[in-house]
Amino acid sequence: MKMLGLIGGLSWESTAIYYRLLNEGTRQRLGGLHSARLLLWSFDFAEIAPRQANGEWDGLTLAMVEAGDHLYRSGADALLICSNTMHLAAPALSQSIPIPLVHIGDAAGNAIRRSSCRRPLLLGTRFTMEQGFYVNYLRSRFDIDPMIPAEPFRSAVHEIIYQELCRGLVRPESKRCFLDGIADMRSRGVDGVIFGCTEIGLLLEQSDFAIPTFDTTAIHVEAALDLALPPDRPAERITASSAAPDI
Repeated sequence: MKMLGLIGGLSWESTAIYYRLLNEGTRQRLGGLHSARLLLWSFDFAEIAPRQANGEWDGLTLAMVEAGDHLYRSGADALLICSNTMHLAAPALSQSIPIPLVHIGDAAGNAIRRSSCRRPLLLGTRFTMEQGFYVNYLRSRFDIDPMIPAEPFRSAVHEIIYQELCRGLVRPESKRCFLDGIADMRSRGVDGVIFGCTEIGLLLEQSDFAIPTFDTTAIHVEAALDLALPPDRPAERITASSAAPDI
């Protein structure tokens, strides 16, 4: 079982979900008392969010690279950035650290491509929706054409993420805002929904929709487990040396 290095705290609400899903997935695949081998570098998000708002992407990228280097030197065999937005730093991180980065865009792109969706709605922070690094990644590598929410829904999604979900607040009126906005975008041709922020799964789930949804947190975890865990192995047999001794 490989050691996964998590760059988290972006926010910790979703990092906690990563921790739970990685351990649940390991137990499901391996059984018994197995749990995931993990290292965690957790940022103080109160120091990260203002820098995002101020557009300090070079400094934030350096912080991601430094975190990845700490995890690599501590024994990580592969890295995960537990955030869609901070995958803006993924190219620099991949070039700087000599272990694989499990890219959330690859995980999402492969899942979407296996479905019938080609024009999914991308929901996330304003940075993820507007800056192009995420949309262009899906377009160039997976021939998927994500759609971006129209205003004022786009701004509402961003504010709900930062002011509520990242603070652990899940409000029915915010869920209704999301559902109404998605219904409007369906009339414009969207055929699926990407939960392109790792906190959106706190608010929405597949059962809320008649079209496919793609929870990037859960999808990212599955891709990480595919890398980290050994292939299926035959059940262990009790040998003479390991059997209980005769009395």
